[in-house]
Amino acid sequence: MDILEIEQKETLSREEAAAKMRAIADMLARNNEVEFERAGTRIVVEVPDEVRLKIELEVETDERELEIELTW
Repeated sequence: MDILEIEQKETLSREEAAAKMRAIADMLARNNEVEFERAGTRIVVEVPDEVRLKIELEVETDERELEIELTW
């Protein structure tokens, strides 16, 4: 059972999407944590020194999907 799940979907330019991913990567590199803000509430999740990384690419006739997942 999930205690908390935050899902956000939005349409961005490629550059804006890269900037969001870069911001998350910078949080991981600097602080060993990631921070999310939703409806005025700030959520901070600590990330250990080692994580599992999964990268998945799906190519269909009319759509592509790149999924990047960190678990610990």
